[in-house]
Amino acid sequence: MAVTERASGPVIIAGAGPTGLTLATELRRGGAEVVLLERRPHRGVDGSRAAGMQPRTIELLDQRGVAERFLAVGPQSNLGNFAGILLDYSVLPSRFPYAINILQAETEQILEDIADELGVCVCWSSEVTGARDTGGGVAVTVEGPGGTETITGSYLVGCDGGRSVVRQLIDVGFSGTDSTMMCLIGDVELDDPPPWPMFLQRRERGSITAVQFRPGWYRICTSERKVEDGPTGPVTLEELKASTLRVAGTDFGMHDPTWLSRFGDAVRQADRYRVERVLLAGDAAHIHLPAGGQGMNMGIQDAFNLGWKLAMVLRGEAPESLLDTYHSERHAADAEMLKVIRAQSVIVEPGRRADDLFDMVKHLVGFPDANDYLAAVQSGLGIRYAIPGDHQLLGRRVPDADINSATGATRIYELLNAARPVVLDFSSTSDLGAAANDWAGLVDVIKAQSTADTWAVPGLGMIPVPAAVLIRPDGYVGWVDNGDHDPDGLRESLTTWCGPGVPA
Repeated sequence: MAVTERASGPVIIAGAGPTGLTLATELRRGGAEVVLLERRPHRGVDGSRAAGMQPRTIELLDQRGVAERFLAVGPQSNLGNFAGILLDYSVLPSRFPYAINILQAETEQILEDIADELGVCVCWSSEVTGARDTGGGVAVTVEGPGGTETITGSYLVGCDGGRSVVRQLIDVGFSGTDSTMMCLIGDVELDDPPPWPMFLQRRERGSITAVQFRPGWYRICTSERKVEDGPTGPVTLEELKASTLRVAGTDFGMHDPTWLSRFGDAVRQADRYRVERVLLAGDAAHIHLPAGGQGMNMGIQDAFNLGWKLAMVLRGEAPESLLDTYHSERHAADAEMLKVIRAQSVIVEPGRRADDLFDMVKHLVGFPDANDYLAAVQSGLGIRYAIPGDHQLLGRRVPDADINSATGATRIYELLNAARPVVLDFSSTSDLGAAANDWAGLVDVIKAQSTADTWAVPGLGMIPVPAAVLIRPDGYVGWVDNGDHDPDGLRESLTTWCGPGVPA
């Protein structure tokens, strides 16, 4: 397929939350210019919000060599759960078989520091109010500190939350299920805290969670059946105290809130993640009950999938149709996770039927196979994109195995620090470098020896180490050589993921 005319101008990102910031850093690593707009006047406006990072998200950050910054702030936690039923993440075949408690505000600050180091600054108090396709790019209307202005760019990506203005501007449907519960959440101090963490305890009137994320304060969350004429405005401390008293029989002596909010269990997903030069990611593309700590993680994973593809298109190396794989892959992966979250919302509902279901699922999770399956799903390690081919590793994240290369001992994720595709050749008899000549300078071809004969893969168990793999910049396997030394297959896959190349 011929490469389309290279788009000019920066990528305009609406929203400087975790999704928008991650996308900005990925685009900069790929050489793209970025304008990052945020309607908030500063980062502290929305409080702490999301409070957990899943193992696959940590792995993605590790692939870029920045995971330690987040691990230094976020302690390991037992975030892994299914509707409040704790999962054993220690069985996961990962260098990070755990989640971490890191507040969204902390995640955003670290990501903003990285973005700044890469040359991206956040434009605060800047809200997108209009957008139109100019044929060769986009013209975006922005209300900012200096009034109304029009910014032109190559693409616009809406990372602007569940009430996304960008999604509304391109008239994309947001279908799904309505909310049946009302949930309140608050970060508060407690004079009479529970003697141990209450991790989603079911009560007659609803459910209650009380977890100490940081010394000195707790996160309280209640859920009750939705009341049609219930409050809809900003949450007050009195409202949270009343709900906690109804559900738990005590308000734990809560006081001095630093953040209060309300949410429901509505689940919605954008019908399309791409409309020509406008794309959607994060909460702009999907909303849900925050069961199992998925929201921020899904958005960051959207960004890692989109960033390298958009950068490659902007460099003129790949056809614009590569962006269609962002929709096909992430829409399907997000839809599967939304299905899992919707199932959890049924268990969280008050009532005897849900009580019985909760007890049954809790019993099933005690079986290793059930725990392993749900741990792979909830951690993000079980994601598999639909990539044609019959090898079981295709479309899955490559394990971070120890290897030896010409430069010495290393591990696979260190090869991905540069955010470039990698052909990893373990064969002692073939030379895939010649097959990749047309992509010289675009793809790293590395001859190596594996330190083990098998790899542990979530959902598969132990599999033989393949003769060679093509690893995409997001760490997912795009091609596998099982020992048949297929240079034509490699060239076909490189064309799919990296464009037609340039004949030597």
